[in-house]
Amino acid sequence: MPKPSVAELRPVVHPPGVKDRRSGEHWAGRLYMREISLRIDRHLVNTRVTPNQLTYLMTVFGVLAAPALLVPGIWGAVLGVLMVQLYLLFDCVDGEIARWRKQYSIAGVYVDRVGAYLCDAAVLVGFGLRAADLWGTGRIDWLWAFLGTLAALGAILIKAETDLVGVARHQTGKPPVQESASVPRSSGMALARRAAAALKFHRLILGVEASLLVLVLAIVDQVRDDLFYSRLGVAVLAGIALLQTLLHLVSILASSRLK
Repeated sequence: MPKPSVAELRPVVHPPGVKDRRSGEHWAGRLYMREISLRIDRHLVNTRVTPNQLTYLMTVFGVLAAPALLVPGIWGAVLGVLMVQLYLLFDCVDGEIARWRKQYSIAGVYVDRVGAYLCDAAVLVGFGLRAADLWGTGRIDWLWAFLGTLAALGAILIKAETDLVGVARHQTGKPPVQESASVPRSSGMALARRAAAALKFHRLILGVEASLLVLVLAIVDQVRDDLFYSRLGVAVLAGIALLQTLLHLVSILASSRLK
């Protein structure tokens, strides 16, 4: 069977709205990864590889970001970015293959969400362990490992807060939440949310952004020959994660999503 062209794939696997989803599409997907994934799709659509298998592969790459970051020096940070980019690539490919074949799976959606949790957590835990200097000649400073794990816990809780809205509505017989319901009822909360959205500081605890930050800080630390900026970065991300966990919870409670 001949491979479909990119032009044939695009309208099917990128239907209207896929790239414009308010909370479901990453900026890197819109900017470049969806174009790369189309080139991968055409080699996979006629194979026996299933969308769920691709989702499992996506999850593996996300988890591998943690051990990759433990490699000392800049190369560990580069490997971490590579693992997260491969995670993002297959996060695009699995859904696109599913749309082309019309093979939809509840299990696939579930594993996709688990993979998103694990990737974000892996990057932050790996960053903390990296800052603890596991392979250094001096004493291992477990404070940074603790702060990295704290940041990972916050990243997971933020996703859980969002997902649990759907669980709560389902268990009480309510229909899925509408986008308009996420708008805070309080004008003060709405203003705070708009300010946070403009600054986008909360995105730093997501896997893609965090891995890029790790790489930048690794380069600076390589020049300085220490871990000062990596450790500062871990502390900042832990603070952001804790603050965002609280603010996100308040935002949900102040909106109409639980009504």
